[in-house]
Amino acid sequence: MASLKSLVKDTAIYGLSSIVGRFLNYLLVPLYTAKIAASSGGYGVITNLYAYTALFMVILTYGMETTFFRYVNKEDEDPNKVYSTILTSVAFTSTMFVLLVLLFINPISSSMGYAEHQSYIWVMAATVAIDAFQCIPFAYLRYKKKAVKFAALKLLFIVMNIFFNLMFFLFLPSLYESNPELIGKIYDPEIGVGYAFYINLFCTASITFCFYKELTGFKYTFDGKLLKRMLGYGLPILVLGIAGILNQTADKIIFPYVYKAADAHEQLGIYGAASKIAMIMAMITQAFRYAYEPFVFGRGADKKNKDTYALAMKYFIIFTLLAFLMVMGYMNILQYIIGGDYRPGLKVVPVVMAAEIMMGVYFNLSFWYKLIDKTMWGAVFSGIGCLVLIIINVVFVPAYGYIACAWAGFAGYGTAMLLSYFVGQKQYPINYPLKDITMYVLLALVFYVGIKLSNENLGFIPALLCNTVLVILFAGFTLKKEKLLHK
Repeated sequence: MASLKSLVKDTAIYGLSSIVGRFLNYLLVPLYTAKIAASSGGYGVITNLYAYTALFMVILTYGMETTFFRYVNKEDEDPNKVYSTILTSVAFTSTMFVLLVLLFINPISSSMGYAEHQSYIWVMAATVAIDAFQCIPFAYLRYKKKAVKFAALKLLFIVMNIFFNLMFFLFLPSLYESNPELIGKIYDPEIGVGYAFYINLFCTASITFCFYKELTGFKYTFDGKLLKRMLGYGLPILVLGIAGILNQTADKIIFPYVYKAADAHEQLGIYGAASKIAMIMAMITQAFRYAYEPFVFGRGADKKNKDTYALAMKYFIIFTLLAFLMVMGYMNILQYIIGGDYRPGLKVVPVVMAAEIMMGVYFNLSFWYKLIDKTMWGAVFSGIGCLVLIIINVVFVPAYGYIACAWAGFAGYGTAMLLSYFVGQKQYPINYPLKDITMYVLLALVFYVGIKLSNENLGFIPALLCNTVLVILFAGFTLKKEKLLHK
């Protein structure tokens, strides 16, 4: 139980930075959706390119983040050599990636539909390369239990990003109208959404200087044989990661290709903006992951205590179900995060949130094959889930638009989750409390129906009051049932 309390403590620190950071970052959503008209397709461009960025982020880290935790905690490995080898390897591959993009910028930008905006492509390539490199010192901070510095750097990036976005999308455009000659020296309205990408690159590069202590003070060594062993462990995770990130981004990448209407980027922008409201689930899952990986792989951790893993799973599901009900209960307020032109897309929020819950459950289930060094299973599960998602997108998006994207994610995550559970129970059986979990899921569904009816049939204030009561009832029941009110 002491180890579980440590997990909860670290999750709280990482979670606070993640949730507060994402909340602050949400300021960009109303900013973009207010200043970039849906009909322009500008926010669709942002959604599309950031989906590519997320995919290449996984490719450029090629499983080395998880591999770092696995090898740095092995008794027969030198932690400094593991860190130095991984750091050198990722730095080299990230640099090569940027050089290749610059070398083939013309065909790449043309194939992606941005032939007239090549700078978008090389700027995002440089950004994702720096981000991939930074993943390793960030992992090192987690290994050293320096959660405060980790959180501070994450928040610093977000604060800088918000500041410059407000400057170039709000303040400078207003000043430009009254004094174009002076303001025109630092601001060009023709750049438009390009500023979002340039700002991201500047802020990302700036954070690198904050890793001075993590990048100096030790002897750099590169062990080729060690790297080969680590690649053997990490490359299946890369396949798993690619499939996993495609479950999150494939719809946004392929949408412009399969939705042939002229307003493809407009519709993608609506879907991307509405999906942002559902991303609270991604925050919770990410916070849990930051604390859970060092907890599972740490030296001296009781890897045989399967009851702890089962209990962590149950608490995770309870918390995400509560978050789901809270978001849906206060949707009448949260809808104002995005501009009015984008609100027709709010119908995807419950579907996307449910998909994110299943993704979180799948992540929790994934540790059985990581603990027994059979990571290829994860690649198989995620690959099948990704295939389901892509097929549904290709078949149904042309007829049903972005709502098919939401259900494709639901089906993809659900498939991977179920496969991981059933195979895992044979390979590394854990006695999950399925009876309790099923009860909480069904109860949450009943409460969700109540919230939906409340939103549709009651006025603004009565609906908020009714939904608040329903959320409190769910929270109170689960806390009492788990006997957490007295702990």
